[in-house]
Amino acid sequence: MIFKSSPIEQISFDNHTFFLKRDDLLHPDFSGNKSRKFHYFLENDFPDIKKIVSYGSAQSNAMYSLSILAKMRGWEFEYFVEHIAEYLKENPHGNYKGALDNGMKVIVGADSISTQSEDVLSIEEGGRQKEAEYGIKILAHEIIDWQRENNIKELNIFLPSGTGTTALFLQKNILKRQPKGIVPMVYTCACVGDSTYLKKQFLELEEDEKYHPRILSLEKKHHFGKLYRDNYEIWLKLQQQTGVVFDLLYDPLGWRTLLAHLEVCKKPTLYIHQGGVLGNESMLPRYERKYKM
Repeated sequence: MIFKSSPIEQISFDNHTFFLKRDDLLHPDFSGNKSRKFHYFLENDFPDIKKIVSYGSAQSNAMYSLSILAKMRGWEFEYFVEHIAEYLKENPHGNYKGALDNGMKVIVGADSISTQSEDVLSIEEGGRQKEAEYGIKILAHEIIDWQRENNIKELNIFLPSGTGTTALFLQKNILKRQPKGIVPMVYTCACVGDSTYLKKQFLELEEDEKYHPRILSLEKKHHFGKLYRDNYEIWLKLQQQTGVVFDLLYDPLGWRTLLAHLEVCKKPTLYIHQGGVLGNESMLPRYERKYKM
């Protein structure tokens, strides 16, 4: 499966102009960064593999995309979760339902995996592994080519991070492709844990810190998955002003962080829409129940 280059649009939000990389439009089943992270496994043959094993949350975007990959290849798919909410068990929806429909087997009571079998493909949570660089390198080249074609001399790039895999490999491959002159800088924020945790994730994948993106943060601590009125409000405002539907879990914090650091936006700024909107099916009703607007 070969993904076409995603379009870049110009948008206006809160009286600021941004460029928007629409990776959310790449593929309905491998939306956004999952199409990049799992590109290696889609493009290469694995004749000895019979099963995929991974772990994470019960509404993970990666979980759903891996269920599609397994179905396409005719592989089994086992997914480990620490727990599943009773409501979700009784009322499957969103990524969880989609993955179950694709044949996923869920194993409750573990938040990590360990397998040495040669016929098992083990995928880290959220696709945080070296193979992800294969597809993210393509993303880096798309951005650099677009920058040159549009004669944009300086460029800042922003995307929110879970594991930080996309931001890290993006910055690394931009530097490798364009080692001299004014190099685009990648900025990100930690959506899972804090900046220290995100830095640790970077170091596990790349020890050379010259390849690390710059981490931005808000003053107030943010808890992953918790419902925040500010997040819901900016998500609604983004849709009203741009006409684009963003992910409810990562993008609201991403946009809030970016707008809190307007010094980044003094240069042309590219925001990467990493998809994940299927997860809104579970998040949106929770927000609507808590914040009736």
